[in-house]
Amino acid sequence: MVKKGVTAVEAVVVLLVLGGLGLFGFRWAIEGLVHSRAVQTVPNVTGKSIAGALEQLAPLNLAIMKEGSEFNSQVPIASILRQRPPAGTKVREGKAIRVVVSQGGETVFAPSVAGLPLRNAEMLLRQGQLTLGEVTESYSLRLEKGLVMTQDPASESSVERNSLVNVVVSAGQPPEEIVLMPDFLRKNLAEASKWASEVSVPLAVTKDVSSLFPYGTILAQDPAADAVVDEETKVKLTISARPSDVKDKASMTGLQYQVPQGSAESLVRIVLTDTHGERELFNGLRAPGTKIDLSVPQAGRARVKIYLNGILVEERDL
Repeated sequence: MVKKGVTAVEAVVVLLVLGGLGLFGFRWAIEGLVHSRAVQTVPNVTGKSIAGALEQLAPLNLAIMKEGSEFNSQVPIASILRQRPPAGTKVREGKAIRVVVSQGGETVFAPSVAGLPLRNAEMLLRQGQLTLGEVTESYSLRLEKGLVMTQDPASESSVERNSLVNVVVSAGQPPEEIVLMPDFLRKNLAEASKWASEVSVPLAVTKDVSSLFPYGTILAQDPAADAVVDEETKVKLTISARPSDVKDKASMTGLQYQVPQGSAESLVRIVLTDTHGERELFNGLRAPGTKIDLSVPQAGRARVKIYLNGILVEERDL
């Protein structure tokens, strides 16, 4: 008899059978290997750093896998927020524990709202993802009623998003029975002495012989401008005491700023910072295109910051 050849269908069937047997054998071997591993209880690694979690998981032959990160002001940066599977789950060795890591609180920079009307200050804070906090009033010689005098946290400080910013708002000029401390910075001692005599406030003067400003220029004052003073308040002033035989190295530097073009007035605030601290040189509303010219006393290194509607727009070294 003549043997018949193997048909194509039979060949395919044989291959499928062999493939199925091979796959079954492979899976059986893998499952046997997996199931031969010890069972471990997943520990709680939330709140730990990645390094701390690894130290806890390594002895259990468990791995860790970062699957994301989120902002969270309640959990320190680089700490684990969540884990999967949760603590207490039974898993075999070699299992990877997936975690989400905290990026800490999302931070923003506090804008400068000093000199702004309260409503404008609140809008600017909202734009900066911050919230207006406590509003208190205080009399002021420098600012009109309704304008922000001070803020806390200070401008340009790094704070968490949605933080509260407390402000002190000007209540306008004080009544006659209340005496406020004027702003004497960079003014002459004679002017401060005259004021102190008129309101019967004692002065304590400290001299700074290293200053480059002309003799008698007030470099620092305590209390600060707009603080309430009375006959018991001791006003402390630091003045320049540059020897008369030393050439005057202080100079006046011209500063010019032009308000950008636009459709409305802008609040311009110019602040001088030098070795003696910070002093406001200008604060007021100006029309678009207006030029502001100032003479700035300069002695040593100094820097000018220019704010437009509460936003720092320019810095210059003098």
